[in-house]
Amino acid sequence: MGKQPKAASSQAVIALDAMGGDYGPEVTVPAALDCLKEFPNLRLILVGQQEAIAAQLARCGGFHKERVQIRHASQVVHMDDLPSKALRSKRDSSMRVALDLVRDGEAAACVSAGNTGALMAMARFVLKTIPGIDRPAILVSLPSKNGHTHILDMGANVDCTAEHLYQFAVMGYELVRAVENTQAPRVGLLNIGEEEIKGNEQVKQAAKLLANSYLNFVGYVEGDDIFMGDVDIVVTDGFVGNVALKAVEGLVRMLGQALKDDLQSTFYTRLVGLLALPVLKSFKRRFDPRRYNGATLLGLQGIVIKSHGNADRYAFANAIRMALLEIDKAVPQRIGERVAAVCAAQVKSSEPAKVKSA
Repeated sequence: MGKQPKAASSQAVIALDAMGGDYGPEVTVPAALDCLKEFPNLRLILVGQQEAIAAQLARCGGFHKERVQIRHASQVVHMDDLPSKALRSKRDSSMRVALDLVRDGEAAACVSAGNTGALMAMARFVLKTIPGIDRPAILVSLPSKNGHTHILDMGANVDCTAEHLYQFAVMGYELVRAVENTQAPRVGLLNIGEEEIKGNEQVKQAAKLLANSYLNFVGYVEGDDIFMGDVDIVVTDGFVGNVALKAVEGLVRMLGQALKDDLQSTFYTRLVGLLALPVLKSFKRRFDPRRYNGATLLGLQGIVIKSHGNADRYAFANAIRMALLEIDKAVPQRIGERVAAVCAAQVKSSEPAKVKSA
């Protein structure tokens, strides 16, 4: 998300699903130790199969024993498990136990690289949604011309009403205000054109709700606007959002491979590649997807961060940093307070509420 949290004045406890993702403890444990070195007030609960986690800790050498706790969980949610099956039959999985720790107040956040559908289903069942929020949404950050753009929903909700899109906008708005220290982030509604006549009825009705709200709504945006830096938040349903995200990820991989192949094709192109190496390295750092790893499951009564399943050590550590930042900024509490204010205002008026920004 571009921001890195400072060391908190009080201890923050995060529960890690140590078995989740493509690599499990091989990645999650070293990333956890990296963050412990970086943040002196961080405590971590590594949830999963005790022997596997302990063995990885031993391979990593010395670590802060007083700030690391292993919580044994006998089951693992696999990447191909059906969410419904995982919810019913894997109550002692590392994912479920980590979420239980957040519910019970033993941890302030959960970070998992596991099965997205299972994580959303379990998180919604265990933590429940914030009063006034119908559905949680997945928010991700993508690099843009002027920094990064926050987009939601990215796959949690395929079918959405106008009211759902409005709720997504409120949640995204309060998160960005908190973590970016931006008082009035610009909100755009993803559409097939910028004209008022464009779009389906759901999008048109959502635009009316947004235009009559306290949000800094700038109107419709198209797909290419995501990367131009003219908006801070882009709102869409989970079907469109997920398709857009996967298209971008595929494009980045294709361009990277094509550039590498072209620069290695002849002696002259290899020479050009050497001369351009500083620029290429800078470009790679700027658009490295690992820097943006860590999607937020917004709308829950607790902080849950979803890491990419194939995240490496550096990427998973960024997901932990994201959780720390949201703990420091009390994101669920801020969203809850704003939603309560919106609901109270709507009770007093039949028109969409105009809630004053704090």
